Amino acid sequence: MQATPQTPPPTPEPIARVERRALLLLVLIGLLVCGFLAYVMYARGVFESTQRLVLVANDSEGVIVGMDLTFSGFPIGRVQRIELAEDGKVRIVIDVPRKDARWLRTSSIFTMERGVVGDTRIRAFSGILTDPPLPPDSERVVLEGDTSAEIPRLVASTRAVLENLEAMTGAESSINTTLAHLSTVTERLSGRYGMLTGLLGSEDNAKKIIATLDRTNALLARTDQRLNGQGGVFDGTQAAVNQLTLVLTDARASLQKVDAVLVEAQAVGANARMASADLGALRAEVEVSLRKVNQLVDEVNRKWPFARDTEIKLP
Repeated sequence: MQATPQTPPPTPEPIARVERRALLLLVLIGLLVCGFLAYVMYARGVFESTQRLVLVANDSEGVIVGMDLTFSGFPIGRVQRIELAEDGKVRIVIDVPRKDARWLRTSSIFTMERGVVGDTRIRAFSGILTDPPLPPDSERVVLEGDTSAEIPRLVASTRAVLENLEAMTGAESSINTTLAHLSTVTERLSGRYGMLTGLLGSEDNAKKIIATLDRTNALLARTDQRLNGQGGVFDGTQAAVNQLTLVLTDARASLQKVDAVLVEAQAVGANARMASADLGALRAEVEVSLRKVNQLVDEVNRKWPFARDTEIKLP
């Protein structure tokens, strides 16, 4: 029977080499983990210089640690903790990197929006970027907008609108009454006298108005014929005016003769008797001319009654 050869025990040197490799591998894995953690912390802004901002709200529903504070859609801060103040208000402590703090001003407004679907969002709005920067450790009241809280009021408003629509479309509603009146007016407008019937309410009233207009037109036509026609008032008045012009022309000539005689009378004092005789004759001519003028004026007043005094007095 042949004996089985025995394996010699391992020497201590290979075991020590394996232990060193394993230890080196563990150290390398630890360094990788630490490097990854350091990178994550750096990416999360743990090592950045920050300033604190405190937002005061009525409740912290939907707010969690690590939530972002956004400005124009970009995250500029992160919620670090949530506290309950002595007055029952909620204090939301936010760390804002100093490089992003330039977007926050003393006039900035902070809102917290809660939607029916989706997470709660905290936003910052800075309308005037030229205002002074927001100091560190500032406290601002956040404006809250809860969409779910508006649903009951929206439902109540919708119900009121539906009730109003039902009242408006009912059989006795004012809209139906107005439509009925409008239909009546439309029927009148499409009648014989058109819009005149719609305005006056019936065809009889419209017929009376039309008859009155016809009579008025006929009266105006007769009046125009009497005034402007052949032998009318205006025609007779024109003839009288022409005669009056002739008479006044004669009177003017007579008066010119009187003026000449008066000049001669003043120049020649010795012939006073002769001048007086001439003056008497000329005065008689003037009186005749003035009587003609009075007759023509009376004729004009008879044809066209002017309300004025037509008497002509001699000097």
